[in-house]
Amino acid sequence: MTRKTPITIARGDGIGPEIMDATLRILDAAGAQIAPEEIEIGKAVYERGIMNGIEEKAWDSLHRTRVFLKAPITTPQGGGFKSLNVTVRKALGLFANVRPCVAYHPYVKTNFPDMDLVIIRENEEDLYAGIEHRQTQDVVQSIKLISRPGSERIVRYAFEYARANGRRKVTCMAKDNIMKMADGLFHNVFDEIGKEYPDIEQEFYIIDIGTARIAARPSAFDVIVTENLYGDIISDVAVEVTGSVGLGGSCNIGTDFGMFEAVHGSAPDIAGKGIANPSGLLLGSILMLVHIGQGEVAEKIHNAWLRTIEDGIHTGDLYREDLSKRKVGTADFADAVIERLGAKPAKFKPVSYAAGGGAMVLPPLKNVPAEKKVLSGVDVTVEWKGAAPADIAARVKTCTLNGLSLANITNRGVVVWPDGQPETSCSDQWRLRLTGSGNVSFGHVIEILGKLDAAGLDIAKAANLYSYDGKPGWSAGQGE
Repeated sequence: MTRKTPITIARGDGIGPEIMDATLRILDAAGAQIAPEEIEIGKAVYERGIMNGIEEKAWDSLHRTRVFLKAPITTPQGGGFKSLNVTVRKALGLFANVRPCVAYHPYVKTNFPDMDLVIIRENEEDLYAGIEHRQTQDVVQSIKLISRPGSERIVRYAFEYARANGRRKVTCMAKDNIMKMADGLFHNVFDEIGKEYPDIEQEFYIIDIGTARIAARPSAFDVIVTENLYGDIISDVAVEVTGSVGLGGSCNIGTDFGMFEAVHGSAPDIAGKGIANPSGLLLGSILMLVHIGQGEVAEKIHNAWLRTIEDGIHTGDLYREDLSKRKVGTADFADAVIERLGAKPAKFKPVSYAAGGGAMVLPPLKNVPAEKKVLSGVDVTVEWKGAAPADIAARVKTCTLNGLSLANITNRGVVVWPDGQPETSCSDQWRLRLTGSGNVSFGHVIEILGKLDAAGLDIAKAANLYSYDGKPGWSAGQGE
């Protein structure tokens, strides 16, 4: 007897229970060897005072099964409630978000009938690390974190995904013409890892023109890999261009865990009416079946779903008088897919998944030689309203800095002293860059901060400046 794979399911909120029931019926009829165990998440849990929408006992199931099929949930607005998706992604190390964006012309209206791309988005770091500080009365800081291990994992995953799925090209998108260090690291890792995949075409786009190209010529792309925020934005652009957010499924993948879901929300306005389209969650469950090594079942369901669409059996969101043959609700649509199990589409290209297979196994991270790290100075951020840069510089120069000197002052990243421009608009946040020619000790930095404080400078933050193998590990100010 074939052992069934345990999975954790959550019916969610709004239309979630309806589309989960339809999806599970199709999986069962197709012979999926799964053993679902259910947890409660979402609105009801939030209302019990659990700020992240998931109770402690639910984690036990997730840790046991390592597979999560999740219906949409409703997150209450305001009040400090945390995103359940972000919580699960970070807690379980789901570093890759995978979102296929496919056009289903002519049944879904789109200007790009040949569109078939996959966006692979880094899922844990970047601005989504959520590290923010109010530094002064007028200025808030959000910290963008890009790590080499995080970049390597997602880039490697993109190339392995392309190879495993017969994709021809991987495109990297970032903004390293501006964020030369953070996005520069991501781009450099892409170039480095790409050398190990000579069979796959590779290209790079600055994210702004890349986003425009997705909107104008999406068929030019195959697999796109990018950072967290950019990936969030272009995923929505791409799925909108396909013509229907409601047909989008996605997955979040970690080293040994996968979460699978629909792209759309809980649609409370149509909840309980039996008219919701279960396709997004069903397509997410197909990704799940591939992940757990049941590719044959995934192939059977996907082809039956395509055949249902091209046979004109449509829920209300897709129904069109000129193309559709029958308007159905959630349950009848599931019945139509079940009736077509074993059939293949006639107009769409049939899909094919490898038998067996399962989750991709990535090689360990590369061993990177340690670089020589030297403390070379400190950036000190101070709050001061109504000051002229020269006045701040004069105040700093009253301090004995023991080998360090004031190199420049910036405001919102623009050099305003020395030789600043009088037209530069300044906030109440000023960054003082203090550098020296010799080695600087941490104790020395603390001593200098004490002197600056004694001189009446209101210190908001200090950031050490390190060089690595003799190269500065900090960015220059604009105009420096």
